[in-house]
Amino acid sequence: MKTTVTTSIGGNQISIETGRMAKQADGSVVVSCGNNMVLVTAVSNKKQSELDFFPLQVEYIEKFYATGKIPGGYFKREGKPTTDAVLAARLIDRPIRPKFPEGYRAETQVVATVMSADGAFPIEILASLGASAALHISDIPFEGPTAAVQVARISGQFIVNPTPQQMEKSDMDIIVAGTRNGLLMVEGEAKFVSEADVLAALKFGHQNLIPLLNAQDELRERSGSKAKREFKAPQVDEGFRAKAEELLSPAIREALNAVIKQDRYALYGKAAKLGEEKLLAGLDKETMTVRKKEMGVVLEDLKYKLSREAILDRAVRVDGRDVTTVRPISCEVSILPRAHGSSLFTRGETQCLGTVTLGTGDDEQMIDALLGNIKRRFLLHYNFPPFSTGETGRIGGTNRRMIGHGALAEKALLPVIPTRLSFPYTIRIVSEAFSSNGSTSMGSVCGSTLALMDAGVPIKAPVAGIASGLMMREAKAGIVGKLFGKNKYEYKVLTDIQGPEDHHGDMDFKVAGTRQGITAIQMDVKVDGVPLEILKEAFEKAKVARMTILDLIEKEIKAPRPHISP
Repeated sequence: MKTTVTTSIGGNQISIETGRMAKQADGSVVVSCGNNMVLVTAVSNKKQSELDFFPLQVEYIEKFYATGKIPGGYFKREGKPTTDAVLAARLIDRPIRPKFPEGYRAETQVVATVMSADGAFPIEILASLGASAALHISDIPFEGPTAAVQVARISGQFIVNPTPQQMEKSDMDIIVAGTRNGLLMVEGEAKFVSEADVLAALKFGHQNLIPLLNAQDELRERSGSKAKREFKAPQVDEGFRAKAEELLSPAIREALNAVIKQDRYALYGKAAKLGEEKLLAGLDKETMTVRKKEMGVVLEDLKYKLSREAILDRAVRVDGRDVTTVRPISCEVSILPRAHGSSLFTRGETQCLGTVTLGTGDDEQMIDALLGNIKRRFLLHYNFPPFSTGETGRIGGTNRRMIGHGALAEKALLPVIPTRLSFPYTIRIVSEAFSSNGSTSMGSVCGSTLALMDAGVPIKAPVAGIASGLMMREAKAGIVGKLFGKNKYEYKVLTDIQGPEDHHGDMDFKVAGTRQGITAIQMDVKVDGVPLEILKEAFEKAKVARMTILDLIEKEIKAPRPHISP
C-alpha cells in the first residue's frame, strides 16, 4: 500500500513515499521536491558474510532521462559514474555507515537512482534522506534515522538547501548530516570564513535536520514497517578472552609505545605469534579455527582499548606526543626538473609529492554532466599507491577514496586560485601520497600550495590543512566530566592524528584554510553525534596548528615566483 509523508524545510516541501516502486527491496522510498525525484532502495542479505569488515555498498546513479537529455559519446547510454556521482555516493555512505550495529557483516547495498532533476534543488540531499528512510522502514538493523541538509550564507543570513543562483552569492557551501543527538558528517567549502561562523553554520544545519528525522519516523509508523531483524554480534568465549587479554596486554602495550609505524606493526605480529604459541597449541582443527578468529578479535579490542586508555587517562599518544603537538614537518620545492612546479611535503610518516602542470584553454576538462556540459580549468588529482603503506596491491584506476581526497584538497585550494582573466592557464595539480600515516588529504593541500607557488601561479594566499581526532567515553565514577545532554563525558581532542588514532578514535575532523579563514572542512564521526562544544575546541586547536604549518610553508617559499617556469 502506498504511503506518503510530507514535510517542509527552508520553504521547500519534501515528500517521502513508499509502497509503489521497487517492492521486492527490503526498503524502498521515492523522495521528491518540486520536479526532483530519487528512488532509493536498500537490500541486506539475510546471512552474515565471512568478511572481517562491514560490506556496505552505496551507489548513486544519474539517469540522463532525468533531465530530458541523451548522453554524449558513441554509446549514447550512461557509463561509469562521474566524479560528482562518486562524491554524492560518499556523502550518502558516510552518515549511515556508523549507524549499523557493531559486528554486522551481512552484505548490504543502497542504490539511489536519480529519476528526475531540474537543477533547482541539491538532489544529493534528497538521496541521503532516501537512504536513511529506506533503511529505517526496512527490517534491516539500522539505528537511524539520519538526514542531511546543505547550508549556504548570503549577506550574513543562513539558507538551507539553496538554489544554484543563491549559491553564486554564498560565501560557504556546507553539507551537514546527523541524528537528533548531534552531527555525523560535515563536508564543505568556504571563502575564508572564521571558525565561529562555520560553527554557527553547523548549528543551523543541525536544527534543520529535525523535520526530516520526524518525517522518517512518521513514515515508519504509518507504513506498518516490519520489526528489525534480530542480530547479535558474535561473542568471544569469556574464559578464552580473559586468558588472551592477560597474555597479550603487555605485548600490545609494548607495540603501542613504538614510534615508527612499521616497528609497531612488527610488534603486533610478534604478539599474534605469541598468542598462537601459547593459546592455540594442541587444539583440534575445528576448535583452533574458532579460537584463532577469536584471538584476532581480542587483539583488535586490546589495540582499541589500550590506545584509548593511554590518551584518556594519561594524555599520551602512540608516538609519545601530547594531544596538541604537530609532528615534525619539512617542506621542499623545485623537486622535479620538468614539471612547472613541484614540492615534497613531509609531516611525520606522511609524505606527499605535489606537482603543477600549466596548459592552455585547449587543456580544459569537458564533462558530460546530468545538467549540461561543464568546463573545468582547475583540476586536482590525488593518487594513493599501495607502497605508501608498505603493502602490495593493484596499480591502476582510481578508487572512491582517491576521488574523495582529491576533491577535498581541490575545494581547499579553489578560493585562492586566480581568475581566468588574471591568469589564463589551465592548472592541473597531481598529489602523490608516497607515505601514509595520517591525513594525506591535508598533506596534499600543503604540498599543492608549495607546488603552486613554485610554479609561479599567483595564488591569493598559501593554504594549509590539519586533521584532528577525538577520544570520548562516559565519565568514570568520581570524575567530573563535561555535561552534554543527560550524559557526562570525558574526552580528548587530538591535533594531527595518525592512522591508529583515526582507526580507534571517534572522529576524523579536517580543516584547511589560510591565515584569513577556512576554505574547506570535512568531518566523519563514529559515535552518535559530536556536541558542538567539542567541535568548538577542535576548531580552535586546528587553527593554531594551521598557523604553525603556514609559518613553515612560508619559510620555504614566501610568495609565488614572479615568473612561470619556461
